[in-house]
Amino acid sequence: MTQLARRLTLVDAVVIGLGSMIGAGVFAVWAPAAAAAGGGLFIGLVLAFVVAYCNATASAQLAASYPTSGGTYIYGREVLGDWWGFLAGWGFVIGKTASAAAMALTFSAYLVPEGWWQRPLAALAVVVLVAVNYHGVTRTAALTRVIVAVVLVVLVWAIVAAWLSWAPGVWAGVVVFESGPYGVLQSAGLLFFAFAGYARIATLGEEVVDPQRTIPRSILVALGLAVVVYAFVGAGVVGALGAEALASSTAPLVDAVGAGTGSWQTWLVRIGGAVASLGALLALVAGIGRTSLAMARNGDLPRPLASVHPRYQVPHVAEITLGAVVALLVLAVDLRGVIGFSSFGVLLYYFVANLAAFRQREGRLFPRWLQALGMTLCLLLVVTLPWQSVLLGVAVYVVGVLGRAVALRRGASAS
Repeated sequence: MTQLARRLTLVDAVVIGLGSMIGAGVFAVWAPAAAAAGGGLFIGLVLAFVVAYCNATASAQLAASYPTSGGTYIYGREVLGDWWGFLAGWGFVIGKTASAAAMALTFSAYLVPEGWWQRPLAALAVVVLVAVNYHGVTRTAALTRVIVAVVLVVLVWAIVAAWLSWAPGVWAGVVVFESGPYGVLQSAGLLFFAFAGYARIATLGEEVVDPQRTIPRSILVALGLAVVVYAFVGAGVVGALGAEALASSTAPLVDAVGAGTGSWQTWLVRIGGAVASLGALLALVAGIGRTSLAMARNGDLPRPLASVHPRYQVPHVAEITLGAVVALLVLAVDLRGVIGFSSFGVLLYYFVANLAAFRQREGRLFPRWLQALGMTLCLLLVVTLPWQSVLLGVAVYVVGVLGRAVALRRGASAS
């Protein structure tokens, strides 16, 4: 079995994780969260961070013990059994493939607000970023550094502009639970979508230098930086628009800076959103490719996807296949509304991670109660997601389970 090369430093890993967590979600997630929770949005944000922290500690502990490609797919197999690993990996690959298509479409929608060329532009972005990933993980890390720097500059400017636009008395209703605890929990599940990027560090574990030290540190550092950014952005958009107006906004940061259509301020935010979408898409291609590689190695996906390029040391067949699928998706359907579906798959993915970390006997870095809390909160947020997302997620899991069961039966019959 060909191994991937260890080339990612601590800084590279932090940047890749941060690039995943301050992607397009920071520009888009506020409206559905405000629609669900109203003034309870910030309670949802705190809860989403608590869930993310529990999951991050579980991922960090497991990644230090199993520093190979695949993330929770591998951890589930090693600690809990093959089926647990498959459930985690299948949810991640399907949910994040839909997210990749959504990020590509979000990129083109920010850059070209109207026009038939949105979809071809999104497909072109997929092709270009797959090409970047194809030429090695160090190229991916280098481009991600540039993207993160650009996005942070735009976000700092947008935060200042939004804070200067705060409406008088808008904070009076922020802690009011208009939709009750259920709405707050639903907002937490939606906001969790934005924090889930640290999984990318774990899925790249086979390419990290000194993984036992680097992976745990990079996951926690990236998550800490991301929550600070989200807290400031959240305060800015809520303070400038109010929870009710925020819930109906299609471009919260554009509206929050108070700029007129076509102004340079509007286009600065739009360019920031487009670049952030590219950063998230770049990290998604890398993460899905490595998880697909791990699943193919074990026969849970077609074996050719396990091929590693002899020169660039990347899972090139998996990434090219992913690029083709995502490009077809963006040309055929609009997947910008998949936040709930992606959260469903990723929350179950982290339920398996917490369960595996809870059962882990050696190499423990964090107390078991954190993993118990993580499991409980993951399931709680799953059942409070929009019912359409839950139904679609269950259907996708049923298809995956049936497919694997048939493949296993055929394999047993052949032998």
